[in-house]
Amino acid sequence: MSKPLEHAFDHPFERGMRNRRAALGDAWVDKSVAKANAFNAEFQHFITDYAWHGVWGRPGLDWKTRRIIVMAVTCALGRWDEFEIHMRGSLTPGNAHTLSPEEVREALIQIAIYAGVPAANTGFAKALGIMRELGIEPPPHPADQSWHPGVGRSVFTSTRPKLHATVREARHGQAAHTIVLSHALGQDSSMWDLVANELAATCRVICPDTRGHGRSQIPSEPLSMTELAADAARLIDEVAEGEPVIWVGLSMGGMIGQELAIRHPDKVKALVLANTTSGYTAAGREAIGQRIETVESYGLSAISTNTMVRFFSEAFRQQHAATVARHQRLLEATDPEGYTACAAALCDMDTSGKLNLIRVPTLVIAGSHDEGTPVDMALALARGIHGSQMVTLQGCAHLSAVEQPQAFAEVLGEFVASI
Repeated sequence: MSKPLEHAFDHPFERGMRNRRAALGDAWVDKSVAKANAFNAEFQHFITDYAWHGVWGRPGLDWKTRRIIVMAVTCALGRWDEFEIHMRGSLTPGNAHTLSPEEVREALIQIAIYAGVPAANTGFAKALGIMRELGIEPPPHPADQSWHPGVGRSVFTSTRPKLHATVREARHGQAAHTIVLSHALGQDSSMWDLVANELAATCRVICPDTRGHGRSQIPSEPLSMTELAADAARLIDEVAEGEPVIWVGLSMGGMIGQELAIRHPDKVKALVLANTTSGYTAAGREAIGQRIETVESYGLSAISTNTMVRFFSEAFRQQHAATVARHQRLLEATDPEGYTACAAALCDMDTSGKLNLIRVPTLVIAGSHDEGTPVDMALALARGIHGSQMVTLQGCAHLSAVEQPQAFAEVLGEFVASI
């Protein structure tokens, strides 16, 4: 007797079915397959093999990217049945590589630009209906209490002199820490945008404008570092609601951070001092004094080109001329009185003999090409602060957080994770 024929294992179909179930869920696929009949069974086999194996089975793109592509195309073309099938599969817990409601929202906002607001509006409505069906409907939230997550909401201190800051709330869950990012002389809170957005994934990030910069009040006379540290303490009381913060300061921001940690130790639980110093040499103070005189006589444009040479390495200036030009315009837009008042505070600042009073975890960051505050100055800080760590970012100059934002954020993220 001949042996009965055995069914061959259909690898493309089985692989496609595996992907189809992972993407849409067993319940949906079982329901769809149950509808197969002599008329449409070949089509079911075709899409399982051709689409779910032939395309979804390709490893060149991750599944979240594929889901968003499908969402965008079906939304743009108004293929709402297919949109709902894939949206439900993307949001159902247990399916492979699901999208969070936040990721769906960002995709639909992007779709609004390129496929039109009506398409995105319908997409939002259908997505919300599916979230409601799945029991993950977002809570109510007033439209006038929503801010661009890449900038945060603007706040001002109620006390004077008024200080401005932006606040980015943690995008994912409850904030692990509150981090304050304090900028360099002649810049403002926007200097931190790329680093702040990275940190705001898990932390609350506050970016203040130092007095005389950005939208903060302009002083009418020279300032001291003591006054700027008092401003910082006041900002923490009002904007961070008195919670001790991780203070991250670059250049001038690092000098404020030292004074803050010494004079107001209850406001700081960790300190990051980037491209900064505990005090300038006589030659350094003379150079700052000359810049103050030049600005008072001729304005900030008279020093802006040379400042960019100090701010950025030669390689960066050649390869990223538009970024350098943007920061030069930011410097030139700074109020001259604000610049010179803060420059006077820098010139007189000296915490060298008080670094031992800093008792919080401290990270010192240097730039290997920083001529304004060279590595030796960073080493002096690290040696003076008990238990501090030091990292040198290779190839960058003074504005390291702008020149190498990813590397800066990674170093900072590792430090923050240890707090």
